[in-house]
Amino acid sequence: MSIVLAGFLNSSYSDCGKNDPDMNEEIEKDPVAILSEEISLHKNVTDDNLKRTNASIMEVKKTSAHYQKEAEKCNAGVETCEEARENAEAALTKEHKLSVLWEIRARELGWKDER
Repeated sequence: MSIVLAGFLNSSYSDCGKNDPDMNEEIEKDPVAILSEEISLHKNVTDDNLKRTNASIMEVKKTSAHYQKEAEKCNAGVETCEEARENAEAALTKEHKLSVLWEIRARELGWKDER
């Protein structure tokens, strides 16, 4: 029974595609033409991938530039706050010195702290 089955498979494979015009066209093609077509398809796929990659790179550059601008604004804000803090600290130090001076004068004039 296996001999009959093997014979059936061998004969059915050899007949495979004989009546298919597309299959016959592919089989009759020159190997160089087939390889050229394959290379052309690979080139098309590679070109498409390259276009998508370039588009992604441009989007990343755009996003990066946006975040860079936001970081620069943030840094400017921090610098402004730091400057305001330094000015407030200087004013507080000046007020404290003035308060100490007034307290010294008040003590010289007889004021006593009742705390």
